[in-house]
Amino acid sequence: MVKRTECRALRCMSFLLVLFFLGCAHGHAGEAPAKSRFFLSGDGRFHIKNVKSGREANVSLLNPDGSLNEMGRARIDEVFGLTPRDGSHHISLRLLLMLDHFSDRVAPGRVINLTSGYRSPEYNSRLRSAGGNVASTSLHMDGMALDFNIDGVNGKELWRIIKDADCCGVGHYGGANVHLDSARPRFWEAATSKVRTKESEHNRRIYLTTDFDRYRAGDAMRLSLVSISDFGFGVGGVAYMVRDKEGEDVVGPVRLSAPGDDPCIVVHERDAACSILSSLPDKAARGRYRIRVDFCRRPFGDMPERVVSNEVEITDVPQW
Repeated sequence: MVKRTECRALRCMSFLLVLFFLGCAHGHAGEAPAKSRFFLSGDGRFHIKNVKSGREANVSLLNPDGSLNEMGRARIDEVFGLTPRDGSHHISLRLLLMLDHFSDRVAPGRVINLTSGYRSPEYNSRLRSAGGNVASTSLHMDGMALDFNIDGVNGKELWRIIKDADCCGVGHYGGANVHLDSARPRFWEAATSKVRTKESEHNRRIYLTTDFDRYRAGDAMRLSLVSISDFGFGVGGVAYMVRDKEGEDVVGPVRLSAPGDDPCIVVHERDAACSILSSLPDKAARGRYRIRVDFCRRPFGDMPERVVSNEVEITDVPQW
């Protein structure tokens, strides 16, 4: 016969086991999926509202196994004001998961108020012509930026938190709104903003970004050139894996794909700039790298000769 104290112990153990398995099944609030393809990610759950259009989404961007929820992504695109023309144009996943990471950190579960999402080049130009604090090469046009606030969260403090992470672009012009983008790490306030200057002319601030942060050797990789002021420039048919921000420590070549395999790929419009296809070498060693692209045609002398991407990681972990 089992004693009463032993029964209590067994019941307690059973209860703890139930809690353990529930925790394994659902994870913790704000916890990034184990298979995330990005360095920064929250739990994948979004509640975001466009304060201008009234569009709202309360969806999961990620499935329970960490894979991408395409329906959730399409809904978030709509809230941002982007309707894909052919199924290949979306708001940057890196941007969305950065937003997820920081919103989970400061206000988990609270609504994200989107004040400016996707802007067409035409709309961006109209805003600038009307005197708006809008850059001519705005990353909003590339689906890589948003302005937002969260009720009850101090805008300046949120700006500081993102700035200290040194992950991305973050601006604060006063009040609750914060600008976040997924380009090179930098920060500014109203007094240090240079959006009305000519600093980004002649493609001087052109930037290269990869579609994901983590890859396996041999994976396909889509490269995007953004912050473009002028088209008609050319990209060399071979990119390079490098170990440093300057692009000097070359590991090996990465062949780019283009119609006809032209050794100089001329980029005439924005869609082409965001759809440069490549594949990583099959025997690429695990570790962290960057991708360097050289320009074979430069319309301006002060345009850089090359550009180096964000950091990426080669890993053996299966990815979606």
